[in-house]
Amino acid sequence: MDKFTKLTGVAAPLPVVNVDTDMIIPKDYLKTIKRTGLGKGLFAEARYKEDGSENPDFVLNKPAYRNAQIIVAGDNFGCGSSREHAPWALLDFGIRCVISTSFADIFYNNCFKNGILPIVVSPEDLEKLMDDAERGANAILSIDLEAQEITGPDGGRLHFDIDAGRRHILLEGLDDIASTLKSDAAITSFETKNHAERPWF
Repeated sequence: MDKFTKLTGVAAPLPVVNVDTDMIIPKDYLKTIKRTGLGKGLFAEARYKEDGSENPDFVLNKPAYRNAQIIVAGDNFGCGSSREHAPWALLDFGIRCVISTSFADIFYNNCFKNGILPIVVSPEDLEKLMDDAERGANAILSIDLEAQEITGPDGGRLHFDIDAGRRHILLEGLDDIASTLKSDAAITSFETKNHAERPWF
């Protein structure tokens, strides 16, 4: 998993509450267990018309936001079913950070497992960041995970809180397996001692 230390990129405004995982990646795209190729299905029902052509009114289809790496969204982002395809699709599109006032628990946890930083901010701070994101090509935010700061296009800074353990996982680029392997020596020591004391196991 790629480390997340600092990110400077275009922030796309998505002022919609209760964006569920079916909106993020519709069920038609759940036939694969691969983590790649899902970016084309991200927000598919909003991004495309019935004939398959792009909907020019959807934010990620607008020229200024086609390469967005950050989404500034309304409350309760990632609600609905627990599909891990949702963060997979965001990451495959190029989104590394989502900012909202709240997230559904399972989606929030899945983000950390896939190298995406979900940031919770106050409604007042979200309003400021949404205003920044609506600046089109000038909607550049800088995220510093180590300092736990968001810097806006005008240089204003906002602090955000994050659990220390989850922050460490992203800074080090550790998925669940890599996190476990960090304790390999302790696990091996325990298994050796346990086998000597209880060989029947």
